[in-house]
Amino acid sequence: MNFTLKQVQYFVATAEALSINKACKEFNRSQSALTNALSELETALDVKLFNRSHGGLTLTHEGHRFLISARRIMASVKDSINDLSEIKSEKDGELVIGVTSLLAGYYLSEPLTRFSHQFPQVQVRLLEDEQRYIEHQLVNGETDVGILMTRQLEEQDAFETETLTTSPLNVWLPVNHPFNAQQSISMTDLKDEPMILLTANQVDRVIGRAWRRYNPAIRPAYKTKSVESLRNLVGAGLGLAIVPDFAYRPWTLDMQRVETRPIREELPTIDIGLVWRRGSHAHWTIEEFINLVRDFAKTSRKTAY
Repeated sequence: MNFTLKQVQYFVATAEALSINKACKEFNRSQSALTNALSELETALDVKLFNRSHGGLTLTHEGHRFLISARRIMASVKDSINDLSEIKSEKDGELVIGVTSLLAGYYLSEPLTRFSHQFPQVQVRLLEDEQRYIEHQLVNGETDVGILMTRQLEEQDAFETETLTTSPLNVWLPVNHPFNAQQSISMTDLKDEPMILLTANQVDRVIGRAWRRYNPAIRPAYKTKSVESLRNLVGAGLGLAIVPDFAYRPWTLDMQRVETRPIREELPTIDIGLVWRRGSHAHWTIEEFINLVRDFAKTSRKTAY
């Protein structure tokens, strides 16, 4: 079984785009050259990787399996190149951090400030995107470490994780709402209330599963990806919301107060943690960042108590 790294590169690009034309443009190669390389790869592996039809390309079962391995091959190559770069310069480095917009404002600024002060020579790049895309970048070795919702990872087996904090779901309500007289709120109390749904980071899926345990399917009055928009809507009295505790701040941008109450029933928590690719050789910048964030989380928990 002999195949080349270039053939693997061509396969990954074609499999992810499901288009030979797009892969040709990426590598500036002719269609015949790329098609021949893929055919030679299938011969070397003795499997069919693609189904070809007038409707386009689709991956076979073997193709899906090999795509996972091929991504690991490419990531291992990237690790080897990084090792050589590390030998050339032990002081300089680069760190690529993936984080979702929901978590960036709550878990990144302080650790990043400390890291930049301790290692000013390291170039830090932030990738802020949807969690699914960051997972893809981590698997490919294009992102070094992520700060993500660990329970919502789609490829759990591909990653090492370390939980930084566990955040319960609470109810947010305006200051003049009758529920403020209660120490806690039941999910059944909310069935006739207008609800505002936070859709960022697939939090709505977690809330939806919890909601269906106690009430019919949730029919929100409003939906928003923005925590600040949600906070303003609640403060204005337009509805209640179920939101992870870490996002709570008592005042809206219009200086209207928002109250929060725990939920009596036991609901899933939102676990926030560090995520990095399983089996990868961690560059010293990754190890230093993980250690720094880990220490920061421990200090923050002690301060909270």
